[in-house]
Amino acid sequence: MPPYAGPLPPARTGEVVETLRLLAYLVVALVLVVLDHRGGWLRQVRTQAEALMQPVRLVAGLPGRMVERLADDAGTLGQLTDENARLRRELLVNQARMARMQTVAADNLRLRALLDAAQRDRLDVQLAPILDVDLDPTRQRLVLAAGSGDGVRVGQTVLDAGGLVGQVIDAGTLQSTVLLLTDASHAVPVTVARSGVRLVAYGDGRNDALRLPTVPTSSDVRVGDALVTSGLGGRFAAGFAVGTITALAPDDSRAFLVGSVRPAAQFDRGREVLLLRSGAPAPRAPGAAAANVGTPPPATVDASAQPALPPPAAAAQAETPSATPPLARPPAPPPAGGPR
Repeated sequence: MPPYAGPLPPARTGEVVETLRLLAYLVVALVLVVLDHRGGWLRQVRTQAEALMQPVRLVAGLPGRMVERLADDAGTLGQLTDENARLRRELLVNQARMARMQTVAADNLRLRALLDAAQRDRLDVQLAPILDVDLDPTRQRLVLAAGSGDGVRVGQTVLDAGGLVGQVIDAGTLQSTVLLLTDASHAVPVTVARSGVRLVAYGDGRNDALRLPTVPTSSDVRVGDALVTSGLGGRFAAGFAVGTITALAPDDSRAFLVGSVRPAAQFDRGREVLLLRSGAPAPRAPGAAAANVGTPPPATVDASAQPALPPPAAAAQAETPSATPPLARPPAPPPAGGPR
């Protein structure tokens, strides 16, 4: 040994222990590999461990999932809100369109009813729109958007699809005023279509009723009888529907009956009326041509099969009580019946 060499250093105890521990780990690892390869028991242990750790993993991922869910819900809520607002707007538009279509359909039905009435009776009539309505109990009027410039004249008969409405009492240049049958100052001679009894129907200030104040108790008049114009007085042509008797009751003196009449015309409905220019209701002849409808301003409904106007003598004779109206009537009742 050279003189400069010293004694050998002692072995480090810690390094030996680490080496032995490493060898032990290697041996254990080799044993586990061999056992897992042969029996597969380590895989089962790993599966069970994963099953035990699954709740922990779910709890750990819950905050992230909640945040993601809230973001998705917020986006979905915004989309649903926008879509709901859009659908509401479309619903309102569709409802408005449907209401308009229903209004147009109702107007079409009313115009068809007016046209059918003109064609059925072969009348020469003029269609006039209603501008204003006054149904006050003391004043029953219609204002029409047609005047003397459109051919309207005072005394002209006014009709609708149901029957007689009234008569023109004022004709301006652009507008005209109609006195309704229901006005308290209005009276119209009528005939019971079934029996031919002549009566007078008065307005009652209501748009749904007329009255028969003096019906003789011996007259052949019943509830449900239809009343038509008699043509007496020369104001209204004979044969236009006036109404239906709805009630008959004795008056205070018990000498007469008081009747209630439901008007045939609908005074509180419709937007147009018919102005009779000439002629009266007449039965349609077999094979007669249908009425030709025209709509010059204001709109008119002209019957192509309209007969020629009667001469003055014939017209005067048609207005006399002895003239026979278009509706067949039996002989006049005995003196005890009907008003004279």
